[in-house]
Amino acid sequence: MTNKSKNNKNSKKKLILAIVCIVLIGISYFLFFASMSRTGKEQYVLIDQDDNIDSVYNKLQPLSTPQGFWVFKQLSELTGYKDNIRTGRFSVGSAGSLQTFRHIHNGLQAPIKLTIKSVRTIDDLATEISSKMMFSRSELLSQLKSTATCKKYGFTPETIPAMFIPNTYDFYWDTSVEKFLDKMSEESKRFWTFERKEKAKAAGLTENEVITLASIVDEETSNVAEMPKIAGMYINRLHINMPLQADPTVKFATKNFTAHRIYQKWLTVDSPYNTYKYRGLPPGPIRIASVEAIDAVLNYVHHDYIYMCAKEDFSGTHNFAKTYEEHQINAAKYAKALNVRGIQ
Repeated sequence: MTNKSKNNKNSKKKLILAIVCIVLIGISYFLFFASMSRTGKEQYVLIDQDDNIDSVYNKLQPLSTPQGFWVFKQLSELTGYKDNIRTGRFSVGSAGSLQTFRHIHNGLQAPIKLTIKSVRTIDDLATEISSKMMFSRSELLSQLKSTATCKKYGFTPETIPAMFIPNTYDFYWDTSVEKFLDKMSEESKRFWTFERKEKAKAAGLTENEVITLASIVDEETSNVAEMPKIAGMYINRLHINMPLQADPTVKFATKNFTAHRIYQKWLTVDSPYNTYKYRGLPPGPIRIASVEAIDAVLNYVHHDYIYMCAKEDFSGTHNFAKTYEEHQINAAKYAKALNVRGIQ
């Protein structure tokens, strides 16, 4: 055989070997490194403490490509994953089956963005939060209503809403209630900067009192520009020991949250939240106060007004008055506007 023939055979072998290698690399990439997501978009699988290997497969299969799911099952068998299932929220997306398996096997979760909203009640807060976390609504509510738990963070069941500062926070889905509350406590302390603390002192209010007043301001208006003026009116009342007579506190006490009018019979309801019956601030916030309202209280407008009434144009803003006589005129205008519109 000539050298030329031998060289041709060697070249063909090398070519075949190269083709085989390329094919194997392609198959390996297809199996192990191509996107595992069936849709090609980022999706998430939630694995909780009640899951076993079968339920994990049932959750994962609808999200996965057939080949990606097959590889995941093989890796699970090889590594004994069924005996080491970890809870969490895991991404099934652009990463291949090998990396997805590694993340799920090792508990490397995809964090969630949890937004604390300015909701009305602690029950609403628990509903919002638990819908995004592994722990249940009842688990969270039990802690928020526990005197011992609230005391741990420097609050009472009445003031605990003040610990929640509306913002968006990073959490792992399987964070425990205890760890969640620890984080909220840390964020609350971080919110209360030296400057904010000094402004609270200057207003003659504690941090909890600032947030309690802010919650009333939030209920009075959604107009951020007017909030400091409303806060100033209530602080004027506090300074002269005048009842706050804040309609939102009556709504809270009677649970008539959507009422447009405050009826005389509600003003005598015996509740510490009824600021027509009891002087000073209520025992705690009547909602999760917004950051805008908190800062409005801390930066309240100094003026002489001690009365306000919703404007008759239903703009969401208010008429302010220095005397009761002026206030009665404003109140009559608003009552007339309600009557014209047939609002009860």
